[in-house]
Amino acid sequence: MIETTYVQRMARYNRWQNENLFQCAQRLGDAERRRERGAFFGSIHKTLNHILWGDRIWLSRLAQMPQPQGGIAQSVEQCAQWETLARERAACDAAIIGWADALDALWLASTLTWFSVSAQREMTHPAWLLVTHVFNHQTHHRGQVHCMLTQAGEKPSDTDLPLMAE
Repeated sequence: MIETTYVQRMARYNRWQNENLFQCAQRLGDAERRRERGAFFGSIHKTLNHILWGDRIWLSRLAQMPQPQGGIAQSVEQCAQWETLARERAACDAAIIGWADALDALWLASTLTWFSVSAQREMTHPAWLLVTHVFNHQTHHRGQVHCMLTQAGEKPSDTDLPLMAE
């Protein structure tokens, strides 16, 4: 099982890395961000939208925050405009940190039951496992964005957790 300090650290890592990638993507311009690059969700813009949608869907389950519209297929269309996506990403990161800072060990040791639209069934898992999944999902797709940014000529900053400022 994980501890609340892990969740708090990963919430801050999430924000640090999102800021890193968004700064690089901002320099590319809209056409390059939307260019199809062969990644799972196609473009940088679509993949960043999917990460935001994923965070929001999990926050709706873990923290009773509003559920985003649509499913995985629509996740790439959450924010059509870059400025909106960047603003919503920053707001979501702040919400994740606020949620993480309010967590307690008893909640992490509990179980969570929800209906998964993608699996078409009710699921029950330990809360700590689902929280770990949220951070893993972010990292997985941010890795795809990092690769696309590098291919586009950008150089994202460090991603190593020990290099994150306290």
